[in-house]
Amino acid sequence: MPVILKWLLRAAGGLVALALAAVVIVYMLLARSLPEYDKRLAVEGVSDPVEIVRDNANVPHIFGESDADTFFGLGYAHAQDRLWQMTMMRRTVQGRLSEVFGPRTVKIDTTLRRFDLYNLARASVAAQDAKTLAALKAYSDGVNARLTEINREALGRGAPEQFMFNAPVAPWQPADSIALIKLMAVQLSGHLSEEVLRARVSLALEDENRLDDLLPDAPGGGIAALPDYASLVPGAKFAHTAEAKPPVHPLSPFKERAFAGASNAWAAAPDRAASGGTLLANDPHLGFSAPSIWYLARLELETGGVIGGTIPGIPAILTGRSARLGWGLTSSYLDDQDVFIERLNPDDPNQYLTPDGWAPFRSARSIVEVKDADPVTLTLRWTENGPVLPGSHYNLGEVTPRGHVAAVSWTALSGEDTTMTAAMRLMQAQSVAEALEGTRLFVAPSQNLTVADETGIALKLIGAMPRRDARHESEGRMPARGWIAENRWQGMLPTAANPEFIDPSGGILGNTNNKIVDRPFPMHVSHNWGDTQRIHRWRELMQRREVHTRDSFIEAQLDTVSFTARSLLPLIGADLWFTGEAAPEGTPERLRQRALELLADWNGEMNEHLPEPLIYAAWMRSLMKRLIEDDLGPLVRDFDHPEPVFIERVFRDVDGASAWCDIRHSAARETCADIARMALDDALIWISERYGRSLESLRWGDAHQATHDHQVLGEVPLLRYFVNIRQSTSGGDNTLLRGRTRGAEGPDPFQNVHGAGYRGVYDFADPDSSVFITSTGQSGHFLSRHYDDLAQLWRRGEYIPMSLDEGLARAAAVGVTVLEPRGQ
Repeated sequence: MPVILKWLLRAAGGLVALALAAVVIVYMLLARSLPEYDKRLAVEGVSDPVEIVRDNANVPHIFGESDADTFFGLGYAHAQDRLWQMTMMRRTVQGRLSEVFGPRTVKIDTTLRRFDLYNLARASVAAQDAKTLAALKAYSDGVNARLTEINREALGRGAPEQFMFNAPVAPWQPADSIALIKLMAVQLSGHLSEEVLRARVSLALEDENRLDDLLPDAPGGGIAALPDYASLVPGAKFAHTAEAKPPVHPLSPFKERAFAGASNAWAAAPDRAASGGTLLANDPHLGFSAPSIWYLARLELETGGVIGGTIPGIPAILTGRSARLGWGLTSSYLDDQDVFIERLNPDDPNQYLTPDGWAPFRSARSIVEVKDADPVTLTLRWTENGPVLPGSHYNLGEVTPRGHVAAVSWTALSGEDTTMTAAMRLMQAQSVAEALEGTRLFVAPSQNLTVADETGIALKLIGAMPRRDARHESEGRMPARGWIAENRWQGMLPTAANPEFIDPSGGILGNTNNKIVDRPFPMHVSHNWGDTQRIHRWRELMQRREVHTRDSFIEAQLDTVSFTARSLLPLIGADLWFTGEAAPEGTPERLRQRALELLADWNGEMNEHLPEPLIYAAWMRSLMKRLIEDDLGPLVRDFDHPEPVFIERVFRDVDGASAWCDIRHSAARETCADIARMALDDALIWISERYGRSLESLRWGDAHQATHDHQVLGEVPLLRYFVNIRQSTSGGDNTLLRGRTRGAEGPDPFQNVHGAGYRGVYDFADPDSSVFITSTGQSGHFLSRHYDDLAQLWRRGEYIPMSLDEGLARAAAVGVTVLEPRGQ
């Protein structure tokens, strides 16, 4: 027995040693791709030495003797820290994810192949001006210099993910950067989905008058009544399909309507700033990931230094400042997409009807290679209105009659896209006037640009605006017949038609994705705006002070008071507050009373440490479902977030909207108070099952965790604990500190999945006192200390200095990389 025990101990020890050896070997392999920041490297493609000084937050400050050399340095720095992220975004827009990930990404690839964005990006290279072409070429050379170094020095394939996935990396090209801008347009454009959803709801509702309740216009002006969808497209009938959601793979750029883009930006003129200089704040909102999509950088250009947020793969500071100018971006919600129902020739399915008769589809074949599966061969088709999408995409099959197909017009489908040139000109502008002039070339994705120089401020919608006929059948709100000439786009409007606001008399301007103009169709900009709630709180905060400071702008960025909660709770609970005697402890009635008592004393602050935000959020979620599920049936899944304007209309009984409170399939006639009470009971049951019955001990932050998950490794057992970043957070769907919740069914509907991955506040009385932050860290390598070193600062509402002072960057540098011309 002792001998057996001895050998068992030896065997166990051997296994432990082997396991430790395996861990060490794996770590050494993965660590090979950790960038070395303090070095000198001879490279091809620069004319003079380029210095990349990384400050103590690992923000690269790039100094070149020419703009081309500086952009070369940015390309090298991006590839050092975010190579995997860059190449995955490129594969996404190319429609080549399935070569690496197999059948589960085929839907993403086939959709993007049909849009043909990558070929349009290649065609758009020739549309750029000479300076932009030079910058794109230099940037590509910088990326490729890093690839050459990785291959020559065997630097762990450049990223740890490369050991798990066979994803060969091709050299970077100028078209790749343009393609990534088009990929951003995919993420930020939601009108296609909105049109289809409106048509589906129109077909599903028995009472057509209720459509404007559920999908109302943003307050502040109305439009003429439109016909229902069935009369626009005869033959269309509601037929819900099993596939009700777009692709949900973490790498999918197709976002549900709740996540189609959002942001905040505002500016103050000198006479509204305590310091006497202009102020600007910006926090663009996108889906969270680890690493963040944002990468901080400083570039020293011939026009001076610029610093701010970049997206790896794109050689531009997209939001940031120079010494003289600051700029920020918010989603404009311009209606830049239209769906057209095309009639097929019954005698020849290769033809479709146009205003001039039958015409052949333009077509091409495309092969999607799929790992561990047979390739998928696609027949791509285009009409005069745009690419044809199958019925399985965007739920188009539910609104497309037999004998028809759906095509899409979209401003991003341009082969002469000069958005990259516009971004370059914005970055090098020296004044508000130059910035507005430079962005005239912006095409897609459309944005609201907020700018401030030393003396003035402005806000302008940038991007191509489709020219529509005033006689358009659906005004672009629902799919329209493609063979009717009045429904078709008639080119683009002149940029002078884009709304702009320059040096307003009140000295303050801003945008929270709210409605910015109230113009009649077809100059309307949009029928669908991204915010009807945050704007009220922003206006209150801006008007509360006669003058503002950098710190007051920071306070507004981090504000967690929900105007929505303050306005809806008195309406919904009007007949429930303090009614009757206290119910016995342990009963559902007593639990409801305790919840109402907590909410009655609450100020609407969505603080992570409070119980009230969770009770409120769960109540609104249950209420939304109660109101619509019997009318919409399976379509209820497409409304997985509370719609504040809809709920307000119902409880104020606007145009008979209280009809939603009656459950049609029950004999009794329910009132809105009945539905509110039942919804609160539903919410409390869910809370009790998930978090327990002690309401006072609930924490909103436990449910509202920010989910910065790795898009590929985030679901891998064990490894996910190393690559995902989870944080308790304040805020909510409708607060200025926006933390958009996941929604939908499931155990974690209130996880914070979409918000400000970048925050910046710029003070032009003292530009170097400006600050910024991102939500994770600069590195995309999960073994780097810079993978998540900014995350806790971001969670606590802290920032890092945003200085153009070279000495300050060098004083605490974590490393200095010198790229020298080979042969010197």
